[in-house]
Amino acid sequence: MKVLDLQCGRQHTFEGWFGSEEDFQSQLARSLVECPVCGDTGILKRLSAPRLNLGATQAPDKPAGESRSVAAVPAPNAAQQAAFLQAVRHVLANTEDVGAQFAEEARKIHYGEADERNIRGQATAEETAELLEEGIAVMPLPIPKALKGPLQ
Repeated sequence: MKVLDLQCGRQHTFEGWFGSEEDFQSQLARSLVECPVCGDTGILKRLSAPRLNLGATQAPDKPAGESRSVAAVPAPNAAQQAAFLQAVRHVLANTEDVGAQFAEEARKIHYGEADERNIRGQATAEETAELLEEGIAVMPLPIPKALKGPLQ
């Protein structure tokens, strides 16, 4: 199994697992590798150090006073990406999907013609602008393809 550090064109970083380098390159060429945050298929392989698990051996002690080189380099925006995905999962779990009827259903709720509840769905930019002009609070929320299927 080959574990790769990957990055999309929008700088989201993520990990991908592949059977081999050839498997990764084949999937990449067919645009099957995509960012789990934004769905971008413009993926680059990031530099990463190999990790070797050779057992629970300890490094030899250094003489007193000798410095050790250490580095902690987290993936850029990893915390924000995780928070965003958690927020999207929360929205998916706590809203009703009304699909293309979103603008119509949002108006019904706003004007008291339907029970008040949390909804999500699809609306054009024009429909979204009209809803906002009417004083109906809506917010575009891109949902990554990976989260549109069954939650795992």
